[in-house]
Amino acid sequence: MTVLTFGIVGCGSIGRFLARLLTRDDALLAGRARLAAIAGRDASRARDAAAEVGCAALDVPRLLARPDVDAVLVCTPSGTHAELAQAALRAGKHVLVEKPVDVTPEAADRLIATARAEDRVLGVVSQHRFDPAARLAHEAVRAGRLGRITSVSAELAWWRAPAYYASGTWRGTRDLDGGGALMNQAIHAVDLVQWLAGPVVEVHAHTACLAHPGIEVEDVATASLRFASGALGTLLATTGAYPGRTARVAVHGDRGSVVIDDDELAFLHLAAEGEQAPVYGAFGATDQSAGHRAALGRDTARDACGLLYQPHRDQLVDFCDAVREGRPPLVDGAAGRRAVAVVSAVYASAATGRPQQVAARAPAHASSGELP
Repeated sequence: MTVLTFGIVGCGSIGRFLARLLTRDDALLAGRARLAAIAGRDASRARDAAAEVGCAALDVPRLLARPDVDAVLVCTPSGTHAELAQAALRAGKHVLVEKPVDVTPEAADRLIATARAEDRVLGVVSQHRFDPAARLAHEAVRAGRLGRITSVSAELAWWRAPAYYASGTWRGTRDLDGGGALMNQAIHAVDLVQWLAGPVVEVHAHTACLAHPGIEVEDVATASLRFASGALGTLLATTGAYPGRTARVAVHGDRGSVVIDDDELAFLHLAAEGEQAPVYGAFGATDQSAGHRAALGRDTARDACGLLYQPHRDQLVDFCDAVREGRPPLVDGAAGRRAVAVVSAVYASAATGRPQQVAARAPAHASSGELP
């Protein structure tokens, strides 16, 4: 098996987390991936991050020039993603970009076009597709076990203290953060509901900044969603829900329902052949999730920063295998663009007060959406 050598650009919390993940003892990553170097704008922070994991500290041009670096993880402020990723692609590197792919669909289009021109693999970090509960839900939807999808809800009611936005000059800014609670935090939920229920084609939305008056972007966003399939949905994203709750995604069909809460399977019912629910419904009394939960085999090991290793690890495994097999990764540039396009449509709808169509994706080789 070919070992893919990574360089990381960005020395913030996510860049350092991924550096620790790439250098920890992990049976699935062993033989697939290794870390060679970390680069950042601040040389002292790069040296600090590199010293922690025992790799080289470089500036970005020197990292991209290294012939032994096969792939680059871009972990910088959101509004810089496409530019840095394009530079890495043009240097002959495969690229995995931290979410969001960038802050506009147009930037995503440029990045996708560059990856195609350079014949390099482009992926976007959306690790929650690799949560065992999300995999089970996706398999159930694909197999038709939920019947016709009728409704979807995504709720991310989190809290971010003012210190969070003060921790980086880019946080809460339009240019570099691209948006607030929706673009930065709930982009994961936007990707997940589209993976499960198909593309969103229209939104009608409102946004506000109610708990963090010092930022340029929203800390509350709500939207109604219309999916290409005809299903309808709702979206709530906020960093103003003190003291912070869990993220929750629900998909309902005319033969089953699934709910994921805090990345865990919270409710599941898949109708048996010939089954008929009570005329007025079961009110949640027929939950089957307990029978599936133990079999999901969730790895609960966490990094010092609090993040689980397993979802990011599994996405890195998929990315390495995609490079080796010459296929798109599960979350490719087109998938990253779809999430940003929905967020951009929400912002446009909130600004105009009218429903907004979601911008069609640029022509690209779409991923299969299948897990390896």
